[in-house]
Amino acid sequence: MKAIQFKSFGTPEVLELIDLPTPAPAAGSALVQVKSASVNPSDVKNVSGHFDHTVPPRVPGRDFSGVVTAGPSEWIGAEVWGTGGDIGFTRDGTHAEFIEIPAAALVRKPASLTHEQAASIGVNFVVGWLGTVDYAQLVAGETIAVIGVSGGVGGAVTQIAKARGARVIGVGREAPHADSPAARLIDAFVPMDGDTARRVRELTGGAGADVVYDAVGGVAFELALALAKRRGRVVEISATGKRRVEFDLIDFYHNETQLFGADSAKLGVVEAAPIMRALVEAFDAGRFTAPVVAERYPLERARDAYAAVAAGTPGRVVIEIA
Repeated sequence: MKAIQFKSFGTPEVLELIDLPTPAPAAGSALVQVKSASVNPSDVKNVSGHFDHTVPPRVPGRDFSGVVTAGPSEWIGAEVWGTGGDIGFTRDGTHAEFIEIPAAALVRKPASLTHEQAASIGVNFVVGWLGTVDYAQLVAGETIAVIGVSGGVGGAVTQIAKARGARVIGVGREAPHADSPAARLIDAFVPMDGDTARRVRELTGGAGADVVYDAVGGVAFELALALAKRRGRVVEISATGKRRVEFDLIDFYHNETQLFGADSAKLGVVEAAPIMRALVEAFDAGRFTAPVVAERYPLERARDAYAAVAAGTPGRVVIEIA
């Protein structure tokens, strides 16, 4: 099979298109012919050496949509989708014509989505669900402030929050693109500047947000804490531009803020499967909309796909494999 592989860490230039043996699935596993796979910022970071547990040579890629070609008889021919923090890191990933995964990780993709659309969901919606539903336990009637609302995770969190009956205040350097689901769903947008906290307080009757989902982190961390109401919940998933942060500990404990870190990379492809199953129902029921796919590349141009993501291309970048 054809696959993209890196033997050393670096820029997208270290990616090579090579021939590898097509996996023969072991008992309890399945072989999936990958139709489409997206490129996430974490894939770019993985190739650059950001993750200590990745050992090259490695085929990268986390999200996928494809068809089962070998494995349990009841799954043969099924269209499936998935993601995981192990594939592309500790086991070969999705930027290849085939991938072997445990049968327990198999999830039928939403019938309403194309393979291209399905491949663009995984990481963003899983980490969005993990922080919003599992950790912060957002409920109907609450207000959530989403920092980085115009990004992939921010857009996913917006959809998840609205489906749960919450009010969404989007926060960011720029408003979501007019064609994005987030642009249609947010109840208000507040620019990320020196006046953000005051404006969010005004929109919440002076209280602040019940939940703050910070998809930026680092440079936005202190702002995230400032947006939370008393006993509010703050979710952090990143550390953009600033790994170490400082904040007023007295203000923090007086506000009785709850702080959560959410790391989708800790969920292997099997552990992420329950969230993917929950997403199937929501997409097929029309409660969620697929994000905009901005650019498409064949497997032979994977370097260009990675370079586009590294450059911050708005919208999802997908590798069309089969």
